[in-house]
Amino acid sequence: MNTTETLNGDIPVGNWIDRWIPAAGRPYFRLMRLDRPIGTWLLLFPCWWSAALAADGLPSLGLFALFAVGAGVMRGAGCTFNDWADRDFDGRVARTASRPIPSGAVRPSQALAFLGLQLALGLLVLLQLNAYAVTVGVASLLLVFPYPFMKRITYWPQAWLGLTFNWGALLGWAAVRGQLDLPALLLYAAGLFWTLGYDTIYAHQDKEDDALIGVKSTALALGNATVGWLWPFYGATLALVGAAGWTAGLGWPFWPLLAVAGGQLLWQILTVDIDDSADCLAIFKSNRWFGWLLLAAIVAGRVAS
Repeated sequence: MNTTETLNGDIPVGNWIDRWIPAAGRPYFRLMRLDRPIGTWLLLFPCWWSAALAADGLPSLGLFALFAVGAGVMRGAGCTFNDWADRDFDGRVARTASRPIPSGAVRPSQALAFLGLQLALGLLVLLQLNAYAVTVGVASLLLVFPYPFMKRITYWPQAWLGLTFNWGALLGWAAVRGQLDLPALLLYAAGLFWTLGYDTIYAHQDKEDDALIGVKSTALALGNATVGWLWPFYGATLALVGAAGWTAGLGWPFWPLLAVAGGQLLWQILTVDIDDSADCLAIFKSNRWFGWLLLAAIVAGRVAS
């Protein structure tokens, strides 16, 4: 956040959207969370990791760019649908009441029309890939649309989010190889545990409000034991990433760089304060650095293989 920004709930105001985007478009940019890119990064990195893992040498920059556009559009679509589904809950939570739909800036019918536009753009991006990858990408919608309702059903909606947000680990490999193989499946499983860690931390921001309105989360399920659970979550992440790199035949630079990436996860465990909302958000956002470090490890290991 720059020095001119303030917060209205969890909505940054006074940033580039207010300065550069016409007033009529601002609610839609905020509905897509374009001023809060961490979600796009978390969706994008599994795509990049997997494409780099599947590459023969350096990964394709064109494919990386295509995934970046697709991740931005589909993250926006996911946020739009999530906010539409949660519009009544969000209106009852102080942090989310100012979002475009519960605040009235975007009507539910307008949000659905905007969702259709984003899905059409996402399909256009997906169609640039091979036929097998297109099938894999379309299959992700079976996870995307049920996700907003999981918090009403289970205390582990973060597990469903992990299955959804890390689909790129399958798509990236399919886009390069035209099939799915064991390294992609191992990387996908690693992403699931990574998401269980970072999104449980994120969910601690809302645990009091969630308990009052009846929304479930791993933050409520694990409570004060959360930090203890981060060890197996992040430990499994690193073990499965290591297994993916091993089965993909990555060269030796992968391993020391993976250890550096693991240090970032260790820092999260040792420093997070689950009772401090600002700290939970900062730790959650720090996963972008884990993403970059792991990408560097995979690329270096692939080049050296």
